[in-house]
Amino acid sequence: ALGLGLTVFVLLAAIWTSLDANIQRSVPQRAPALFALDVPPQREAEFRRIIDEASPGAEVATVPLMRGMVTAYRTTRIADLAEIPEGAGALRGERGLTFADELPAGSELTKGRWWTPEEGREALVSVDERLAEALDLKIGDPLTVSVLGLERVAKVASFRRIAWDTMGFNFFLVFSPGALADVPHNLAATIDMPADRVDRATRALLASFPSTSVIEVGGVLEQVQTIMRQMGTAIAAAASVVVLAGIAVLIGAIAAARAARTYDATILKVLGATRRQVLALQAIEFAMLSGIMGVVALVLGTAGGWYVITQMFEFDWLPDWRVIGVTLLGGALITIAVGLLGNLPVLRARPAAALREL
Repeated sequence: ALGLGLTVFVLLAAIWTSLDANIQRSVPQRAPALFALDVPPQREAEFRRIIDEASPGAEVATVPLMRGMVTAYRTTRIADLAEIPEGAGALRGERGLTFADELPAGSELTKGRWWTPEEGREALVSVDERLAEALDLKIGDPLTVSVLGLERVAKVASFRRIAWDTMGFNFFLVFSPGALADVPHNLAATIDMPADRVDRATRALLASFPSTSVIEVGGVLEQVQTIMRQMGTAIAAAASVVVLAGIAVLIGAIAAARAARTYDATILKVLGATRRQVLALQAIEFAMLSGIMGVVALVLGTAGGWYVITQMFEFDWLPDWRVIGVTLLGGALITIAVGLLGNLPVLRARPAAALREL
């Protein structure tokens, strides 16, 4: 039971430190300072001017943005499906849609090719490779989306591998201008600027663009970290209950074996062993026990943490081994301390009295 609790602690330490490292080391370096939504296309020049006045040299990237939903692929209507195929969550409800002349940053073509300016006048679409695999799409298959209540049909031109951790604009579906450029839409923007200019730029934008939503990325990341810390605290509290149960089991095992330990200690003392030597022997025993427990907890805990981080969250495996080491050391010290304290009555037993009882 104590080993199970320690395994949970190692699992928690591995997951928490990896997530924190991914956020601290990767996200702030890639994340823009601000996101802006619902920027009117006809006022893009004014939008850029205000940003430049608030923070000269700030980098602004804009993309067309509209809402729509996939209604059919090939000859299959989404409404006729008994259930959505596994891995095709993008078919549920409305999604952000965009169109582009060039391959978006953070995307890599895996099949097919990007359209030329001439081909871009046609109705084409580039699809996330995982979504394409879930729907068994092929190059040239038709894909139908509903935008503002009207259906548009586009031909699949390519598949893309998307780096979702770029913290930029990523879309499951990117259309050619010929497919959606005539649909009424607004712009979304990412803004890179020094942190000390964010408040000034936000106030200036909201004053001139009251209908535009401006999102400060730093605040969002802080909220995510707060939620993660709260989750970690809750899991640690649950693991503490398991550890306390393990300590109770260990104390019970020591109490149940007290007669046998008293016999062993008495024989050792009769043969000339001192209390210090008997205590050292017991310390070695519990150190070996804690060592075995620590190895098992390390293997199981880090294996579970690796699976959660790399397979479920698809993040880099970046655990803080110092935190994990301190966790294991704490478990070992608890085991040794509980074992030795539980055996103090054995050390105080006098050989003559113990022999008479035996």
